[in-house]
Amino acid sequence: MTSFRFTKSSYSEPNGECVEVARNIPSAVAVRDSKRADGPVLLLAPTAWHAFQAGLRRA
Repeated sequence: MTSFRFTKSSYSEPNGECVEVARNIPSAVAVRDSKRADGPVLLLAPTAWHAFQAGLRRA
């Protein structure tokens, strides 16, 4: 099993509404809901993650 090290977004709201991202595995970026640490994890290729971030910056 892969050991992702998740960190909370710096844009997290005080009430806990946020996502956590793990970038410690070179071949994947993992994203999960911070309220459901044992819930599903979305795995993205690093190129897909960078494209997602670029899209957010353009919005």
